[in-house]
Amino acid sequence: MEPLKFHLITDTHYFSRRLDAFGEAYEDFMDSEQKCFAETAAIDEAAFGWLADAKDADTVLIAGDLSFNGEKKSNEDFSKLLHDFEEKSGKKVYVVTAGHDFNDHPFEFNDKGRGEPEGTKFSELLGYYGDFGYKDAIAFNEEHLSYVAELSEDVRLLVICNDVDGKKHVTYDDGFLGWIEAQAKQAQADGKMMIAMEHYPVLPGQPILALIGDARQAEAQKLIDTLADNGVHIIFTGHMHNQSINVTSTEKGNRFYDVCTGSAIGCPAFMRLVTVEDEETVKIESIPVPEFDWDKKGLTGEQYLRAQFERMIRKLIERMKSDPGKFMGKLHIKQSPALMKIFPVIGKKLSKMTVGSFARLLAVKADPQIKDDLFLEFAVSFVRSVFEGNQPYVEGTPGGDTLLRVFRRIAPFMKKMKGSQGEPLDFYETMKHTVGNYGIDDYNAVLKLK
Repeated sequence: MEPLKFHLITDTHYFSRRLDAFGEAYEDFMDSEQKCFAETAAIDEAAFGWLADAKDADTVLIAGDLSFNGEKKSNEDFSKLLHDFEEKSGKKVYVVTAGHDFNDHPFEFNDKGRGEPEGTKFSELLGYYGDFGYKDAIAFNEEHLSYVAELSEDVRLLVICNDVDGKKHVTYDDGFLGWIEAQAKQAQADGKMMIAMEHYPVLPGQPILALIGDARQAEAQKLIDTLADNGVHIIFTGHMHNQSINVTSTEKGNRFYDVCTGSAIGCPAFMRLVTVEDEETVKIESIPVPEFDWDKKGLTGEQYLRAQFERMIRKLIERMKSDPGKFMGKLHIKQSPALMKIFPVIGKKLSKMTVGSFARLLAVKADPQIKDDLFLEFAVSFVRSVFEGNQPYVEGTPGGDTLLRVFRRIAPFMKKMKGSQGEPLDFYETMKHTVGNYGIDDYNAVLKLK
């Protein structure tokens, strides 16, 4: 087969310049946001400007959450950006829509506080994005806005959407799984290689994310089995704004990769260049989102996006002591009078604590090289690394050895831990592989599908 190259970008979250994003309420909202808001148009325009000039590939895949939160003006303007991109570059765009692209109650901010611009209905999405994959589809599932497209003479793209009219992040029923299986079998019968794209990951980007129900496709194993056991061995995803490459195998022994890419408008901001070399080999390369036109206060684009990520983590810990109700709300913790008293005490201690004093609370020793570091700064760093991928806290490093001692101490109390889909989790192994990457490079890798 002829090698195929394409670029992939995800979670563009475009927010129209015709809407407002400023004021006191806006700044309060941004205290809890990983991604940018007002800056998104500038970032997306820079990214697609770069993609237009890139010589490597003439195809671009976008793995969902095209608009910020389903604002009609945002979908209108992002659709126009994509049409202009195709016209000027001669390249082809394929998209999947996701939960942020339709919303009856989107929002904007200005000096008057939070406002509610006109939203987009699920039934309207095809009108905005029908030209980007759907119109050229050789198979189409209207209920799920899912389709199959020919990327080349040898490679087909299966685009899967887990939304339907009136519902987001749905569990796939037997009927839709049957449609997916039929497309995969048809590709095999036609002698075509098939790859897939869905907004939601099917494998947790990092092991700890298995605890979060919204972090992956509902009943993900059914989808993995349906794809991998019928010849589809790789899927490209987004949603969690993290950079990761994970692999599993089905009971029948078929390998399956989930390549999740960071959001274009939040740390870590990367795009992918994917080379399908043959039916068994896919090469993944990562490209940072380019510099964008914004007052970044003297920072580079990477530094600016990282600063927003760290602002979110620091504010979260600060609210633990100053506003425990908002802290619990952000983490979906059920409030109680006892927790309202406990969290401020914990928050005050954590804000002053060193890594060494934190470790001593659990009767373990911190590595001498980091024992005097502020625990808050250490926590910000390792939480950020979970999303950036290639987590550095592995065995043999000061941070890794310290964390592993902590996890061993806690492990006996966490023997019954289960993932959000009911699977048993080993606490120590889960945390070890969350803070340290012992597997595939999350940025650049050559994947063997079979």
